[in-house]
Amino acid sequence: MTGPMRLAVVASLLMVLAGCQTNDTLDGVVRTNEPSKGDVTSFGDAFDGLKTVSDVEYHASDQAVAEAKNQFRAENYGNAGALFFKATQLSPNDGNAWMGLAACSDRIHRFDLADRAYARAFKLLGATPEYYNNIGYSYLLRGKLQNARANFLKAYELAPNDPTVTNNLKLLSSSVQNIER
Repeated sequence: MTGPMRLAVVASLLMVLAGCQTNDTLDGVVRTNEPSKGDVTSFGDAFDGLKTVSDVEYHASDQAVAEAKNQFRAENYGNAGALFFKATQLSPNDGNAWMGLAACSDRIHRFDLADRAYARAFKLLGATPEYYNNIGYSYLLRGKLQNARANFLKAYELAPNDPTVTNNLKLLSSSVQNIER
């Protein structure tokens, strides 16, 4: 390439790049399909008062877990799952974030994701009563009552005075007695 030709190519590239502009009025987050007042998520949750994932700035894993737990308590399982997933990305060795992600996946009946999250949580947390109780509840939701009972009993052995484990055992026994076909 000769000198004048090379100069022409460089000049044309600079003109193309000069034509690219950014909009300084945006906050750096691309938002599409923002919810309108009264819209609901695909999980039936109202958007009013909820933060969408695009609204959540970069933050520590513990803040994401705290927000996710609030969403879970409010039965916004899709939003809670997104926040727990964010926490697992921020801190891949946070066993509680993996446990929360698994519980959210159970609630939206994504058992394939729940199984992967439970496996990761087990590697990080070990055989805790919470782990066995949660995976037992997962099996209960799937209708695998024998697996649910085995895990609830393991949780009960580790924490016999835990009211959640006791209640889940009672729930299991009522599920067995009231089978609908």
